[in-house]
Amino acid sequence: MTQTDFRTALQGSNQIEITVTGRTSGRSLSYPVWFALEGDTLYLIPVKGSDTEWYKNLRKTPTIRLETRGKTLTASARFHTDQAQLGKVLEKFRDKYGRNVKSYYPKLDVAVEVPLT
Repeated sequence: MTQTDFRTALQGSNQIEITVTGRTSGRSLSYPVWFALEGDTLYLIPVKGSDTEWYKNLRKTPTIRLETRGKTLTASARFHTDQAQLGKVLEKFRDKYGRNVKSYYPKLDVAVEVPLT
């Protein structure tokens, strides 16, 4: 039920908030993220590139809390490392956000996957 409510809340949104635990402080930190939804998988990329603190924090603690339009989802995230898969994922972001995502994220190491099931 929570996943269905969260998926519905994503409709028409361009940005969601991600909350992670700080690497050194242990405090909860919230940041805006871009997302793309495909089936039961939510893909995330940092709005400001891979130097964003939430992205760095995920390497230590993959549990995240996502919020949009009053709905919250807590889930585990995983990083994409396969270049072919990353290219497909970043294409979804190019389609949605109309930006040259490949030049904005030259390392192609920024996609995070969150299962909604």
